[in-house]
Amino acid sequence: MSVSVERKAELVRQFGGNEKDSGRSEVQVAILTERIKEFTEHSKVHVNDHNSKRGLLKMVGQRRRLLDYIAATDMERYRTIIQELGLRR
Repeated sequence: MSVSVERKAELVRQFGGNEKDSGRSEVQVAILTERIKEFTEHSKVHVNDHNSKRGLLKMVGQRRRLLDYIAATDMERYRTIIQELGLRR
């Protein structure tokens, strides 16, 4: 249940400065969003899988912290990534 190598490379190209810039906050948020989508589907099928739910909540919290950091440093980048990923707020 992880993001495929091809999809991860695509996200790095889309949100990173170049193809090797996987450390940018935007890239990390995009990858976490993909993983959260996968875990959400898994949680709908496997209702009693509490360990995966805990992992899902930890990923949501990590994404929230990264988005808070982006919002604190550059509000325009924050608005752009929220719009591109289709996140609410």
